[in-house]
Amino acid sequence: MLNSRVKRVLLLILAGCFVSTCGQIKEGGRTIGHTTRDVARKIGHTTRDVTREIGHGTRDAAKAVGEGVKNVVKPEAEDEN
Repeated sequence: MLNSRVKRVLLLILAGCFVSTCGQIKEGGRTIGHTTRDVARKIGHTTRDVTREIGHGTRDAAKAVGEGVKNVVKPEAEDEN
């Protein structure tokens, strides 16, 4: 069939193909990993900002309701004295 020299040459060619393919796979993995990291970071920061705005809005609304109730109740309490 094949002598040992031909086998060695074929083995070297095959190894060269694997090495070049590994570099491409590694680069593709790096690209996917960095893209995933960047998207996850953007989602996390957006979620944090939205949650903060909801919290501040809720706080301000509760404060306004409390002030409104205090203003409504306070004049009645002063009239009784």
